Amino acid sequence: MRNIDPKQKSYGFSAALAAFFGWGLLPVYWKALITVNPFEILCHRVVWSLLFIAVILTLRRGWRDTFAPLKSRRDLLILTGSSLMIGCNWLLYIWAVNNDHVLDTSLGYYINPLVNVLLGFVFFRERLRPLQMVAIGLAALGVVNSVIAHGQLPWISLALAVSFGLYGLLRKIASVESLPGLFLETMVLGPFALAYILWLQAHGTSALFHQGLNVDLLLMGAGVVTASPLIGFAYGARRLQLTTLGLLQYLSPSIAFLLGVFVYREPFNASHLLTFALIWSGLTVYTVESVMTMRTQRRMAGTGTAA
Repeated sequence: MRNIDPKQKSYGFSAALAAFFGWGLLPVYWKALITVNPFEILCHRVVWSLLFIAVILTLRRGWRDTFAPLKSRRDLLILTGSSLMIGCNWLLYIWAVNNDHVLDTSLGYYINPLVNVLLGFVFFRERLRPLQMVAIGLAALGVVNSVIAHGQLPWISLALAVSFGLYGLLRKIASVESLPGLFLETMVLGPFALAYILWLQAHGTSALFHQGLNVDLLLMGAGVVTASPLIGFAYGARRLQLTTLGLLQYLSPSIAFLLGVFVYREPFNASHLLTFALIWSGLTVYTVESVMTMRTQRRMAGTGTAA
């Protein structure tokens, strides 16, 4: 990684920390819209995100590069697929939060890094290192424990982890930066989302302008709470080591976990604790292995340079 001024690293850390903290607090935001249908919330999230990101791109003069991927049929198809993945992920997340499944969302995003490892193995033939296999095995035991204890798959957690993993996979192979990419994705979903909002308005069943000023402001602010953490994350990612980002990513599901247990009082018994403990153990193994691997690669690169 190139040398970065310590002050810039500090700014990057603050931005990334704020981003993950914001993502962790999203359940509080969606809970405040519990009177609104989750699909309507999703549509507002898409439309207001599109408008907010358009303003940011205008201020940053980023329009030239934003539409470049549309010249490639491959990138257009990939972005369409990533739009569907993130749309499904957002909808399930909002529905889960507002139906008292905050702990399931937390578990899903704890599992996500391990799902990414599996996707790398399946799609990019990335070799699974022994400790990575141990980490995935521990996570699998957590899922098995949940099935045995509750008689069903933790489908919300798995669906969130897999949909976000596939979204990340598609964005990895698309030639587009984070903010322009999110604009293009919301642009794909935008016409359908706006049409649904207008249909609700025409039939007098829309929450917007019918449930009070607080709801109106929260629906309009959905774009800000969607894009702002992404901007902070992108700023931090350019200034921090991947190891630091990897550790910070656990902040969001940890905050959701604390909210689910201590604020929303969702059921959490010994079997839930064992499931989470196995997942946490897997993440610990995964994180330690990642740090060790990066240090080894850095040391080898330094040796090669000196030679």
